[in-house]
Parts: sequence; structure tokens; C-alpha cells
Amino acid sequence: IPDISNPFFSSIARHIEREARKLGYSIMLVDTEEETELEEQSVTLLHQRNIDGLIISPVGQSVAHLEALFEQHIPIVIIDRFFPNSKIPYVASDNYAGAKEAVSFLLSQGHTRIACIQGLPYTSPNNDRVRGFIDAFREFNLNADMDLIVGDSFGEENGYLEMKLLLKRQDPPTAVFALSNLISLGVLRAVNEENLGVPEDVSLIAFDEQPYLSYLSPPLTTVAQQNTEMGRMAIKMLFQQIQSTSKIESQGIVLPTVLIKRHSVKSLT
Repeated sequence: IPDISNPFFSSIARHIEREARKLGYSIMLVDTEEETELEEQSVTLLHQRNIDGLIISPVGQSVAHLEALFEQHIPIVIIDRFFPNSKIPYVASDNYAGAKEAVSFLLSQGHTRIACIQGLPYTSPNNDRVRGFIDAFREFNLNADMDLIVGDSFGEENGYLEMKLLLKRQDPPTAVFALSNLISLGVLRAVNEENLGVPEDVSLIAFDEQPYLSYLSPPLTTVAQQNTEMGRMAIKMLFQQIQSTSKIESQGIVLPTVLIKRHSVKSLT
């Protein structure tokens, strides 16, 4: 996984370990720290240890090392971040629809200056969420302000720094769509430091649901992914490969998201 400190990935890893244990298997967990080079090294080391299969949420910048392994008939399932043109099976969320629904909700509440603090550029979840962000505006016959699409990491520090800069603009956004739960925490820290409030001064929606988000003040509106189902599905798909006599490929499963409306969005209408 790319980042063990991200509750989204640690939650998925926990579900995978639980399901693997039921089948009599144990897992080896590697945190690649969002580094493609470290991911490539880790995959090579795991292969040398004769693993039965690999479930990977890749950094998302390169697939060649995974396809090389897959061509050697090593069972692989990609989870969350996937490569549309690859033959490796994957399970992911409908990031596009989830983002579009969230931003449409903000627009329906009268917000038009909406910032999008994105994660790691060029990864499939980020690209799909940004695309959903832009298309929501189009459905309202509006154009998204591309200057308000900022950021370069799914981490908290990215949310904090970008929100600090956004709040210093002459015409700051009235709402923020944070493309991960950690980004949203950074946004909240920046807003608090400026003695501002959510949603009084700025509305906020986060992509990713985690239990603690409902206990914040105010509780955050979120786009929830099916972490449990994602982990279970990944194990099922992996064991199909382990038990099959022929290579299984081009099997992609996309799970729907759910918008959970709480109290972090202010109506301007």
C-alpha cells in the first residue's frame, strides 16, 4: 500500500488480512511511501520470497513491473488505483461519480467558487475525482475555475499548505472539495489557524469516510467508499487466480460510493 498512515489504506489492509486468515493464509504488508522505486524494489523482494499472490494499491505512476510479474503467471489484483489499459484485474471505487455527486451538492447549495485540493496527480483516483469535479460544473452550465484545482499529495500537509494559500487569495473559495480524508484534516487545521470556521466561513466535503469524521465539530460531509467490500472482493479475485489453471485477466470491478451529508456545508441560497 502507498501509505500506512492513511486510514483508508490501513482499513483496506485490515479487511484483507481478516479475509486471508479465514482461508488459512497470512499476509506480508509493505508501505511503499508513495515512491515508485520503493514499490518496484518491494515487489521484487516479495516475488523472491515465493508469495502465493499479490494485492497491491500501487503508487500509480508505473505498471511495467507489475505486468512483468503478471506475465509470469503470478496472481495479482490491483486495488483502488488501477491502470485502465492494463490486463491485470482490479477493484476500485467509482471515483468519478462520487466526486461529481459531491460537487453537484455544493453547487446546489449556491457555491460557485469551489476549490479542489487534489492528491497525487496522474493516479487514476485523482484523475477521476478531478474529472467529476469539472463535469459537475458543466451540468450546471458553469465553468470550474482551473486555478482553484491545487495540490499534489493525498497527505495532510498538502491540505494544510494549499488551504493556507487559498485563504490568502483576494477572492477565496466559499467551499473546498478535499480529495482525501487526510487532506480534509489539513484544511481544518489551516481554517482554525486563521480563526475561521466550517461551515460559517468555508464549506468542506472530504472524499473518504472514516469513523472519526462524524465526531468532528462540525461532523464532515464525506464521499464514502466501500472499504470492507473492496478488501473482500480483492481476496476473492486473487483466489480465483490462485486456484485457476489459466491466467485470468481484464477483470475490473468498480464499486459505487455514497455521499454522506452532515453539517460541514453551508447553504448560500
